[in-house]
Amino acid sequence: KRVYLLLPFLLFSLAGCGIYSFSGATIEGKNIHIHQLENKSPNIVPSLSSTLTEKLRSRILSQTGLSPVTKDDADYDMTGSITTYAVSVTGATGVQTASKNRLTISVLVTFKNRINEKSNFSQTFTRFADFDASQLLQSVEGKLIEDIGNQLADDIFNKAFVNW
Repeated sequence: KRVYLLLPFLLFSLAGCGIYSFSGATIEGKNIHIHQLENKSPNIVPSLSSTLTEKLRSRILSQTGLSPVTKDDADYDMTGSITTYAVSVTGATGVQTASKNRLTISVLVTFKNRINEKSNFSQTFTRFADFDASQLLQSVEGKLIEDIGNQLADDIFNKAFVNW
């Protein structure tokens, strides 16, 4: 019962520190402009740019309540480019036999917070996923991009909005 009595005080004490969401995000603005990620990696995957942009957009909008805008004077402005899309061998069973391959994707993101410029950053985020070498990349690529995209969206969201 004492917890119920303390809950209003806890909520009011947090109210003076900015606007918080249940994700732990600190939101001071009202809108955000999330630009389409540009694919600058040497390996062109047609849907990669739109898939990663949509994952990032969905993550930010669903967790912050910000309104998406297409103007350059938004409270928050996020631009970026895909810099790496590469497959490498990560495991071997014998002298020349690969057992695991790894898909690595890197995204360079520039985030501008026009309300609090101390929160601005430009950073590369990298994630990877391993897959069995007996599988063709084309057969697992969609799932790998989905998984890596979710991880990248979480990393970028946390850097931009969660200050824990």
